[in-house]
Amino acid sequence: MVSNWLNSIKENLEKNPTDRHQEHIVSLSNWIAEETNRGNRANLNFICTHNSRRSQFAQTWCHVVQKWYGIDVANSYSGGTEVTACNERTIAALKRTGLSVGSDGAENPVYSITDSELDLNLRLWSKVYDDPSNSAERFAAVMTCDHADQNCPFIPGAAIRIPLTYTDPKYADDTEEEETAYDQTCTIIATDMIRIFSLLRKNLS
Repeated sequence: MVSNWLNSIKENLEKNPTDRHQEHIVSLSNWIAEETNRGNRANLNFICTHNSRRSQFAQTWCHVVQKWYGIDVANSYSGGTEVTACNERTIAALKRTGLSVGSDGAENPVYSITDSELDLNLRLWSKVYDDPSNSAERFAAVMTCDHADQNCPFIPGAAIRIPLTYTDPKYADDTEEEETAYDQTCTIIATDMIRIFSLLRKNLS
């Protein structure tokens, strides 16, 4: 059950608050609130170069944290500037949080994310940010890596562009630090999603 893992992150956040990305956390949470108050679902597209690691973590935790909080106001998407595959190390890190993951076994696998408690409806695979499965207009382009942020100065259809950039855990691939690096990135991104939606709950109350 992923709820236990999220509860531990929330407890740690309460004991050890962080101001990482604070300005952008507030901006994104406020934008979601504005869309919700207009009667719209907020569309969030998390973008990095390969749509393999950080953007996949962000899409996952945006979706899961909403379900965990019992709110459902935002659609969570992800994409890259090129197609690769959702990295197997990303999936392994998600499994270690308590999520269940199935795969269709394709070359660019489609992973189904489920949980025994939360009603999740999430599929992960690598795709470009303007893939037809993603929202084409009035979405928040959330840039999760510096390279994509710097090399994509214009994202068609984006209503707002917000940088939430993270260290790529790829640096630790095939080393003794691999599992730690992926778990750390996974945790940091989940923490930021908790911050975003915790603030949103206050704004909507």
